[in-house]
Amino acid sequence: MNSLFSFSQLALNWYHLNGRKNLPWKIKENPYNIWIAEVMLQQTQVNTVIPYYQKFINNFPNINILEKSSINKILNIWSGLGYYRRAHNIYYTAKIIVNKFNSVFPNNFYNIIKLPGIGRTTAGAILSFGFNFYACILDGNIKRVLLRYFKIHANTKNEIERKLWAAIELVTPIYNTNKFNQAIMDIGSLICLKSKPKCNICPLNQTCMSLSNNDWSTYPINVKKKIISKKNIFLLIIQYKNYIFLNKNKLKNIWKGLYYFPIFHNQLEVLIWKKNNNIKIKNQKIFSSFLHKISNLQLFCIPIWIEIKDKFCIHKIQNAIWFDIIDPQYVGIPFPIKKIIKNISRSFLQNKKDYIK
Repeated sequence: MNSLFSFSQLALNWYHLNGRKNLPWKIKENPYNIWIAEVMLQQTQVNTVIPYYQKFINNFPNINILEKSSINKILNIWSGLGYYRRAHNIYYTAKIIVNKFNSVFPNNFYNIIKLPGIGRTTAGAILSFGFNFYACILDGNIKRVLLRYFKIHANTKNEIERKLWAAIELVTPIYNTNKFNQAIMDIGSLICLKSKPKCNICPLNQTCMSLSNNDWSTYPINVKKKIISKKNIFLLIIQYKNYIFLNKNKLKNIWKGLYYFPIFHNQLEVLIWKKNNNIKIKNQKIFSSFLHKISNLQLFCIPIWIEIKDKFCIHKIQNAIWFDIIDPQYVGIPFPIKKIIKNISRSFLQNKKDYIK
């Protein structure tokens, strides 16, 4: 037990001197802010999350404002952060908290973990950081620290998870739990790195089992690499003056609920679509192709830009809009599509200035 006490005390001592205390969601710790931050931090690094978190809180400073907002506005703020299911889960959770819990975030594990998109670690983080309760967390950084420190082995992923939860429950102190949780996350993020850990400055180096055996590189145990799917897609960019035609994705795979250009698998499909919609082309150009990666999917995107003479009727096309690049609507747009629209907008406004001159 002395070594376990030493583990938590060394981590806490390190945190007081070196821990990250100025993260935006740490300045004003409340359940709402912590919840938003923790959902954003799922599968996303801290430095990437910070500007999105700040923008989100500026637009939705409390649960009631969030609950009254449309999913389109939430997705608009989320655009570029990826893993858009998280934004949908936040939208659904806000409805539940307002209607079932009278706008008060629940403060017990069993109610929190039932909320959409919240698992054991996120629930623990909300309880620990948002309510200052005793609760364990086990994110990717903490897992790496524990695997190396205790030299945890197992034959299956489920067995490893079980052993990791048992380990973190042993070392998490009853007092100062929130500080310890942040400490161990920071140690994993800043010191116990995947490929080049900074063992010489780690506060746990005196009793780390994998360091003493000089086999830290075998932890975590390598898992099978994901199979990467590759697809070629054609993006049809249809512009009429300051408007661009966008479709809304209703599917449950990538970019659910977001607006983007019509997508096709080959140029023949593009030609057929243009003919069926009686599109009269004024100008046409093929933009530079690019690669976009989404988890285990690689999209090789070929953008085809066309300027049309007349705005065609879209009432027969479900979930479609004419997106105004001068006065944009609040809709969610994937990062690569948003980037193309931004370049088109810049070019359009520049041409407009040149024409006025």
